[in-house]
Amino acid sequence: MGSSQTVLPFKLAASDESLTAHGGLALLGEYLRAMSMRGLMNHELPGPGSAAGYDPSAHILPLVLMLAGGGRTLEDLRVLRHDEGLRLLLRLHEMPSSDATGDWLRRMGTKESGGLAGLQRVNRSVLRRLLRRDERMDYTLDIDATQIVAEKREAHTTYKGEKGYMPMVGHVAEIGVVAGYEFREGNAAPAAGNLEFLQACARNMPKGKKIAAVRADSAAYQATIFNWCEETGKAFAIGADQDVAVKAGIAAISESDWTKFRDGEIAETVHCMNKTKRAFRLIVMRRSREQDLFEDKAPYRYHAIASNRANEDAAATMEWYARRGDASENRIKDLKIGFGMEYMPCGSFEANAVFFAIGALAYNLYLGFRGIALGQGWERSQVQTVRWRLFQTAGKIVRHGRQLFLKISAAMLDVFAAIRERCARFMQEGGAVPETS
Repeated sequence: MGSSQTVLPFKLAASDESLTAHGGLALLGEYLRAMSMRGLMNHELPGPGSAAGYDPSAHILPLVLMLAGGGRTLEDLRVLRHDEGLRLLLRLHEMPSSDATGDWLRRMGTKESGGLAGLQRVNRSVLRRLLRRDERMDYTLDIDATQIVAEKREAHTTYKGEKGYMPMVGHVAEIGVVAGYEFREGNAAPAAGNLEFLQACARNMPKGKKIAAVRADSAAYQATIFNWCEETGKAFAIGADQDVAVKAGIAAISESDWTKFRDGEIAETVHCMNKTKRAFRLIVMRRSREQDLFEDKAPYRYHAIASNRANEDAAATMEWYARRGDASENRIKDLKIGFGMEYMPCGSFEANAVFFAIGALAYNLYLGFRGIALGQGWERSQVQTVRWRLFQTAGKIVRHGRQLFLKISAAMLDVFAAIRERCARFMQEGGAVPETS
């Protein structure tokens, strides 16, 4: 029997119409316009060195759109550059090449340029605008370091044994936004500079809003941090470093004090460090360890946290600390995987620090877009879902006289119209008014 070749029932042809495969990104662009991001970026970052150069926003806005749209590398900017329909909608009339943007990242990373400081100010302004819309006054700050593997010549080996970087990220637990970040070398000690980082995050909060609680892993188990929290009225729950003193405190807990908790037991004692001004609670969870026939192991594995939270039992405090996993670790995963920060595009540390700052900015802007523009039903949608359901909406751009029209499927028309209406309302309410420092 002869074989037959299956032919798909369509043919290919080129079109000279203005088309876009990312019509939904125009909505994100409209939100960025409502936030007055172009003006903010151009105000806070150093301008081009010559009349022929590009404004800072010409580099940053395409990167934000590319990262939100699913791009990962500077080469992915080519997709936006070739999407003439989307560029027409967003008024990206002139767009730098990926090579030019790479050069700009390296230039902005130098101390002389002031680019990193400018991006910090842009991020702080966005954070403050978003928090102003929230009714809460007190917030929980979760901080954590995360490894980014990068086989770059200049990258250092992390404590996990891989070359790369180890940035620190602080999240506002209640709404998920990044309150602060610090791009660090891979060999940076996890415990280094944690107090200064916490203080910087606290300074980023808008007037009338404050960090009222702190959660962190054992890298922040430091007397200076505990004292700062006490002096500034912050509750804390921080993983305990199981040093000799902590182990002795655990050993002194009476067997009658242990109670059932999850798949193990929990108890607490009072503890202090040489330089802490006040004693704190040491809450300990233990689980049975499987006995190895060939090794003499302790019967339990222990996990301890230090806390000053009062008027609640040990289990409640441990549960509150455990929520840090969702509030911090998962959100860092969203930042890295959802917004392409698991890959650094440049060979130099300084250029990658700029790229990471833009990634944090894209993450916060997306959270604002989701909360302000998307409306009900999207509140917990990860960016991957929004890409599939919204950003990757095909459209045709038609010009009638001086008016541009984005033609999309009828099924998406009401969704797009509602999002645009919310963006317009946000701008009228003062969304584009910059937050003063």
